[in-house]
Amino acid sequence: MCLGIPAQVMEIAESVAIVDVGGVRREVSVELIDDVATGDWVIIHAGFAIQKLDPEEAEKTLRLFKEIADAIP
Repeated sequence: MCLGIPAQVMEIAESVAIVDVGGVRREVSVELIDDVATGDWVIIHAGFAIQKLDPEEAEKTLRLFKEIADAIP
């Protein structure tokens, strides 16, 4: 099973972006998708941004992840 995580693009330089995932920033490749801009939401997996994501869908997904994490004892 693979899990893609929503992340917001904070900076872009060439084919690499700095994204924010719940307050943690990391570097990911944006070579697999076109027209990525600062402020966009993307799904990241294994160090790559694999798809752009609607901001509302990103927030909904992050809320669901938080609910799941909060339910784990």
